[in-house]
Amino acid sequence: MTDQSAVELAWVPQTCTLPTAEQPLRLAEFDALFRAAVRGGERLAARHLRMTLAGGSDLAGAVEGLADRETRCCSFFSFTVSSPETGVVQLDIEVPAAHVEVLDALQARAVALRSQP
Repeated sequence: MTDQSAVELAWVPQTCTLPTAEQPLRLAEFDALFRAAVRGGERLAARHLRMTLAGGSDLAGAVEGLADRETRCCSFFSFTVSSPETGVVQLDIEVPAAHVEVLDALQARAVALRSQP
């Protein structure tokens, strides 16, 4: 693993059951989603992040699939996916107090990747 990969995976919680070899692939899935679709986000509470995403008609299904896979390995996440209007997906992510730092890192990553050209 390169130094950059180690830094990128530093926010992955110890409780994650995804095999270590698969973690960079999952991170890449989130990165691709953040770069392509995240349009905004707001912290509704310390343990609750709401992201707004925009894309094609398949976006909601893609987000639901990723959220489902992530919940299987990190069961502390609670994801709610809704589509308030055509082409817009709202992703609510909630965590217990013990995992607020994971939510902080996820939000920081989304913001950083959204600002990249």
